[in-house]
Amino acid sequence: MNITIIGCGYVGCAIAKYWQQNSSFVVTVTTTTPERVPTLQTLADKVIVTKGNNLEGLTSALQNQDVVLLSVGAKGADVYEETYLNTAKTLVSVLEQNSTVKQLIYTGSYSVYGERNGEWVDEETPPQPSNRNGEILKATEDTLLAASSENLRVCILRLGGIYGIDRELMKIFSRVPGTTRPGNGSDVTNWIHLDDIVAAIEFARQHQLQGLYNLVDDAHLTSKELLDTLLAKYNLPQVTWDDTTQSNRPYNAKVSNEKIKAAGYKLIHPQMIF
Repeated sequence: MNITIIGCGYVGCAIAKYWQQNSSFVVTVTTTTPERVPTLQTLADKVIVTKGNNLEGLTSALQNQDVVLLSVGAKGADVYEETYLNTAKTLVSVLEQNSTVKQLIYTGSYSVYGERNGEWVDEETPPQPSNRNGEILKATEDTLLAASSENLRVCILRLGGIYGIDRELMKIFSRVPGTTRPGNGSDVTNWIHLDDIVAAIEFARQHQLQGLYNLVDDAHLTSKELLDTLLAKYNLPQVTWDDTTQSNRPYNAKVSNEKIKAAGYKLIHPQMIF
């Protein structure tokens, strides 16, 4: 089986390594950074340097492929549209002329749900992005889903906050100990471990999932619960919450993962690893 990974960052590298261990897979990856080619050559059979909005580059990357994983990540807020939406539009243009790709998997974000005051949301809940970046992510989803057909299955995994090896929680929150944060910490967080992202992508490939699936763990900790537990474990100064000011997090929802579990996926890390 021939698989192309468009965007080989934290998640892309992990799944490339996983797939490479299966001798029946031939893995192609793309990168926008020429300096990363030697490293990526240890994870993939072929490396193509191209931007996501480069029609010729993506056409080359998708030639004679069976499955495509779109797992890009913006390097800054100013390039969100170029990284996500423009890549999706270019990819769809390529797929319209491609007869070999039968499945597209995209790693999106639960942030499209926006501010829900901590209420439950699932895949049937209409997205209401809280900012322009969220709107771009929603438009990216729409663009990709519109490309689905009898010959192309499109699966979108809405990921929670990503953590795992080399991206541990303490590394993510390294500047937090002893600080004062706005709000009271009651906003809900949704996380997913890298191990589960890799496993769920492979599950989606094996079972040819189609449509939207939330991919978060079962924890649903509040920000206060998360940081209190994390900082206590490392014996670090706790956070002080200033409830006279409003939290600046642009989304607050309990994201249901029941749909992907009903499809048969079993979480490797249902609770958070501190």
